[in-house]
Amino acid sequence: MISSYLKQAQLSANPALISTELEKLELHLANTALPDVCWEYQIPELGEGGACSLFGYLQDEPFKLTDYLKNDEQTQFNLANLQSIVSYIEQQTSVDWYGIYQSTNTSEGKQLLKLAYHGAPSRPLFPLTQAFAAGSNNVQVALSHKGRIINNVEEYLSQGGEYYTCDPKVKSETCLPLFNTQNECVGIVDAEAFKNDFFDEKTLAVLIACCIKIPHFLV
Repeated sequence: MISSYLKQAQLSANPALISTELEKLELHLANTALPDVCWEYQIPELGEGGACSLFGYLQDEPFKLTDYLKNDEQTQFNLANLQSIVSYIEQQTSVDWYGIYQSTNTSEGKQLLKLAYHGAPSRPLFPLTQAFAAGSNNVQVALSHKGRIINNVEEYLSQGGEYYTCDPKVKSETCLPLFNTQNECVGIVDAEAFKNDFFDEKTLAVLIACCIKIPHFLV
């Protein structure tokens, strides 16, 4: 399971460390009460053309997950588990921002839909198109199915890397794909930190362990 994920995502990481972190995550989910589901969240205003968020400016109306998902018992259970995983990631890594996105069919085409997150308000939907991938780490990973670890955003940008700037304080970012049992990419996770070289071997092991578990709870 672990070796399959690493091969698909084209990542180099410590399988034994990931296995240990996966066991710890399973214990957390088995022994922790599920949190309340957050069906609405604040989102930033988008700039001209909708390509960039206007950091610090929030839309008056919250984004409603119920516009895209059924509010039924199974969905509530899944979203609660995803939020529990988000909290676990925060506790284990102290990452500044973390979000779970699912590939979702919308009236405007297939997009990444943010299901659960920790941190500052951010964009709820990312169009899954090659055009948008040119400036989006999230979409690039979703389309390529390859994980991406950036421990120095400024250096990455100077080398011409694709990057979507939401919070200018972000110095490091890791974006990882999510795979279902048919080995299809069904979403991504995104983690951001306000310092360089944040994503060491231990932190990546926690993130990858969660990536192996998260698809069980996608909606």
